[in-house]
Amino acid sequence: MTTKSTASKSTADKPARKPRATSTVAKKASVAKPAVKKAPLKAEAVTHAKEAEVVKKPALAHQPPAAGKYVFSTGRRKTSIANVRLFAGEGDSQVNKKPFKNFFSYEYYQQDVLRPFELTGLGSEYHFTANVTGGGPHSQAQAVQHGISIALSKVSEEVRKVLKKNGLLTRDDRKKERKKPGLKRARRSPQWAKR
Repeated sequence: MTTKSTASKSTADKPARKPRATSTVAKKASVAKPAVKKAPLKAEAVTHAKEAEVVKKPALAHQPPAAGKYVFSTGRRKTSIANVRLFAGEGDSQVNKKPFKNFFSYEYYQQDVLRPFELTGLGSEYHFTANVTGGGPHSQAQAVQHGISIALSKVSEEVRKVLKKNGLLTRDDRKKERKKPGLKRARRSPQWAKR
């Protein structure tokens, strides 16, 4: 009998549990919110992109080379080497003695090469000639871009800061890794056969 009395006393001493207020509030909040449809994000991104194209960046302060003179630089990417001569004034840009747009026929490569001019706003004030050797068209375009960036950085300190911030002065040193003996490629091992 003593065990029953102690068990009844212990339950009587405990205060009654209160219902959780947070759960009822959360239920009320979820019921009270009306469903709101959001506009698709793709349409917003397209409008922002169009606005960005319209706005032209002001040209940075720079000291162009004298007439008939040029700024020389060398750009590299993978196995491509580009010797770039940057001239002041408007003119036809050439790569390997061909018009720039004929040598890099894909628009993607053209945008890659002209990126330093777009970032600095100096596209209309300079033109270039480049001699490129080695590699394929992608690495050649990036080598010319690197060469133009280095040449533009020599023109002014402000221009250099913009190009450095966007990572165009850093030489991208990634290359294809050499084949190893006993393997198919640099790291690909021969296929294992059980029998």
